[in-house]
Amino acid sequence: MAVQSDSGGKDDVKTQFVTREGTYRLMTLSEYSRPNRVGYTSGSGSSHVRVSLVTLPPGPEDGAPGSDGQGSDDRICFNHGKELYVYVYRGIKKAADLTKPVDKKIYKGTNPTCHDFNTVTMTSETVSLIIGFSTGQIQLIDPIKKELSKLYNEERLIDKTRVTCIKWVPGSSNLFVSAHASGQLYVYNEELVCGAAPHYQLFKTGDGYSIHTCRTKSTRNPLYRWVIGSEGSCINEFAFSPCGANLAVVSQDGFLRVFHYDTMELIGRARSYFGGFLCVCWSPDGKYVVVGGEDDLVTVWSFGERRVVARGQGHRSWVSVVAFDPYVVGFVEADRDPGGEGGQCYRLGSVSQDTQLCLWDLTEDVLRPPPRARASAHLSPNSQHLSPNGVPGTKAPRCVKTNKIGHKHVELSAAPAAGEPSGAKTAVRAKNNSTLGANTSGARGKEEAGVSLGAHLSQRLAGFSFGERRSEHRRNFSLGKPERPAAPRTPAADPLRLIGSPACPRFDECPVLEPLVCKKIAHERLTALLFRAECLVTACADGGVNTWARPPRPERRRDRSDLVD
Repeated sequence: MAVQSDSGGKDDVKTQFVTREGTYRLMTLSEYSRPNRVGYTSGSGSSHVRVSLVTLPPGPEDGAPGSDGQGSDDRICFNHGKELYVYVYRGIKKAADLTKPVDKKIYKGTNPTCHDFNTVTMTSETVSLIIGFSTGQIQLIDPIKKELSKLYNEERLIDKTRVTCIKWVPGSSNLFVSAHASGQLYVYNEELVCGAAPHYQLFKTGDGYSIHTCRTKSTRNPLYRWVIGSEGSCINEFAFSPCGANLAVVSQDGFLRVFHYDTMELIGRARSYFGGFLCVCWSPDGKYVVVGGEDDLVTVWSFGERRVVARGQGHRSWVSVVAFDPYVVGFVEADRDPGGEGGQCYRLGSVSQDTQLCLWDLTEDVLRPPPRARASAHLSPNSQHLSPNGVPGTKAPRCVKTNKIGHKHVELSAAPAAGEPSGAKTAVRAKNNSTLGANTSGARGKEEAGVSLGAHLSQRLAGFSFGERRSEHRRNFSLGKPERPAAPRTPAADPLRLIGSPACPRFDECPVLEPLVCKKIAHERLTALLFRAECLVTACADGGVNTWARPPRPERRRDRSDLVD
C-alpha cells in the first residue's frame, strides 16, 4: 500500500486524512486552548504542552460539581507556559466552551510540565490531579472541589531539576512516580510529608541503575529513589505496562530499560542509533514496547523475546510521542486474506517535531518472522556475551503473574526465539555481514520522499555521542548522605558493543516499516497524541489541543477487550 506522505510545505496543513477504515476529520469547533490566544508565538511559552484525559463515573444528576449540565463525564487537562486548564471535554458531539473552565491556574516562577489524573479514587464529584513543574516541585490538587492542595519537594531539597513525567502507580490510591531531568526517578506517597533534605542508603543495584531509600526512623517521602543511566542523563518518559507489573523507562543516554516494578529487576533493554529516546508506550496486551527519539525512528521492542523486532522510518525530526490505538485492531484484522492464518495486528500512532502525524500498522508477519528466517541469524563478535534480553551476564526473568497491587497478567516466556541461540542477531534481510557504517555511507544517493537513511544516521553517527550531553551534566539533585555510588558499568554497556546485538540490531537485520499515513497537521511541533473510541486528540507547542473525528464505525468493529485478552 502506498504511503500517504506530505512534502512538507509550510502552509500545507491537513484538516483530514484517509486510512483504510475511512476519513479522519479535524473538528474545528472542538479545539481547546486558553480562552484568549492573543500573543501565542512559536518562540514564547513552554514547548512541554501535555494533555491528560479522564472519564469520571456517572453521577446521580447532571448538576454535580464540575459538570456542564449536559451529561459529559470527560475532563481534559492541558498546560501551556505558566498556565494550566481543566475543562469539561465534549469530544466530537458538541463545541468546546472555553468560557467555562472547571479550573484554571496561573503560576509564577515555574511552569507546569506534566500531569496525571488518579482513576482509582475518582468519583463523579472529585478527582485527584498530580502536577509536575519545571523547577522540580510537585502539586496535588482536586480541580473539581478545589479543596485539596498539597506540595511535594516544595523547597527543592529532593531534586532541583524539571519534572519530565509523572504518573500514579496503577491500582494505587496514594502512590505516584515522578521522573526528573537529573536522571532520578522518585516514588512518593501522597499521604506522607517531605521535610528535611533526604539522606539515602543503597537498597539495590544492577546494570546501569541503582535504587536508594531514605535513612530515617519513620517512613517519609520519597519512598524510593531510582538512579537510572549515566549521571545527569535525563529520564524523558516512563510508562507502566497494562497489567501494572512492569515499568518501561527511556532516557537521554539512548536506552530503553524495562523493569519489573515490584522486584526492581532489570528485565531487558534496547538502544537507539543516535541520541536519546524521548517517548515510550506499551501495546494494550503488554507484548510490545514502542519508543521514539532523536534518531527519527520508531522502534518496536518485544517483551517476550527481549529484543528489537522492527523499526519505523517516516519522520523527518525527533519523535515526541508514540501511542497505540486499540480501537481499530479488529477492523484491520478483518481485511486480512481469508486464506491466511489471521494473526494479530496493531495500530500505532506517532507525532514528531516535524509537525507530522504518522499511523503505522504492525502485523504479526513483521513482528514475528517465520522460523526459517530466525534460523538464518548469525552471531556478532560484539554481542557474543549478551543475553537475549540485552543485559550482559543475566537471564531474562519470567514475568510474575500477580504483582503487589493485585494486577494479574499473562506470563510471557523470556526464552530466545525458536532456533535462535543466545546472543544471536535477528534475521538478515537484504545484506549479509554489513556494518552500520556501510549502511549509512552509501545512503546519500538513495533518498526516498525526502527521508534517507544517510540523513538520519551517517553524519550523526560520526561522533557516536548516543545522547550523552556532558556539558549539561550538572548535579542539580540531592545526593544525601552517603553519596550515591556510580551505576555499575560493564564492558557490554559500551554503545559500540551493542550494535548488532538484540538490543540494537543493525539496520538491515530487522524489518523497516513505512507509515500507513504521514500527514502534516500543525504549524508547530506536536507534543501530545491520545486515542479515544470516537476520536483522537493531538496538541502542539502553541498550546492548541485538537480533536479528530474517526470514520463511522463499521459493524464488524471489535472492542479493545479482544486485544487485551
